[in-house]
Amino acid sequence: MAAVIETDVAIIGAGPVGLFAVFECGMLRMKCVVIDALEAVGGQCTALYPEKPIYDIPALPAIAAADLIGQLEKQIEPFAPVTLLGRRVEALLREGEMIVLGTSAGETIRCKAVIIAAGAGAFGPNRPPLDGLAGYEAGGAVRYMVSRREEMRGKRVVIAGGGDSAVDWALSLKGVAAKVTVVHRRPKFRAAPETAAQLDAAAAKGEVDMVIPYQLHGLKGDGSTLEAVTVATLKGEERDIPADHLLAFFGLSMELGPIAEWGLGLDRHHIAVEPSTCATNVDGVFAIGDIATYPGKLKLILQGFSEAAMAAHAIHPRVFPGEALHFEYSTSKGVPGS
Repeated sequence: MAAVIETDVAIIGAGPVGLFAVFECGMLRMKCVVIDALEAVGGQCTALYPEKPIYDIPALPAIAAADLIGQLEKQIEPFAPVTLLGRRVEALLREGEMIVLGTSAGETIRCKAVIIAAGAGAFGPNRPPLDGLAGYEAGGAVRYMVSRREEMRGKRVVIAGGGDSAVDWALSLKGVAAKVTVVHRRPKFRAAPETAAQLDAAAAKGEVDMVIPYQLHGLKGDGSTLEAVTVATLKGEERDIPADHLLAFFGLSMELGPIAEWGLGLDRHHIAVEPSTCATNVDGVFAIGDIATYPGKLKLILQGFSEAAMAAHAIHPRVFPGEALHFEYSTSKGVPGS
């Protein structure tokens, strides 16, 4: 029989904000179940840029995305959340005061509140329209993320794209790969000005080859192992770039999935919330992190952390009706169960 799980709060999304929501709920003695479509916790931090440094987490001048997730996992250990990975939440129903969720793996989760911390929703890479792409993907020659820089050591790497990911990885791999070539259709990049300037400096030193204005045109090899990437100008002028790997960074294809059918107030694929509580228009359902929107919203992990705390405090009366909640600092009360 499929499992039926009773909990106080169900958190949809196991990225950094969803994990911190477990901590904030735990500090208020609320039990949590966390559900994520990916096979590992961490969201985009794990799936897209685990080795990329993050600079705007308070008190941490720099921390790799994977290390941030590891620290968040340690932080929530005392609260022993139930974690359900590799499945989506496909249904949301009501049974009196309870909210009932159904997952793609057949579990039923009965809870008193739901926090949607699904980031961008379900996501995947935007793939370039190249013949034979699937074979090179299967062989690992064409990738949309880098789990470990060491995988690229001594390799000829072509990076395609003009955003932060393309620029960041070009800078990160220039001292690791045998050769790094950046392909972009125009001289201007959509990356942060400081890192774009660093890329220009690296190109001036010969540390990175810039192939501009070109775009991807084809792949050459045995259908699995890559030998070269063919690029072309808008005028049709072609050239081959010897390569072992193509890293294509053309952004993510994002969708809300079943969440879009729950009657939530949607605003351009985001969920509108009340800023002080992160409550949605559906009673008992809250949204935090990148998926939530309100006037003045900043898509920063640190703002998502703040929203997790506000949502947890707003949920407390639903879990403990009639019980006064006296605000206390963690330095005074410690961490329950630790």
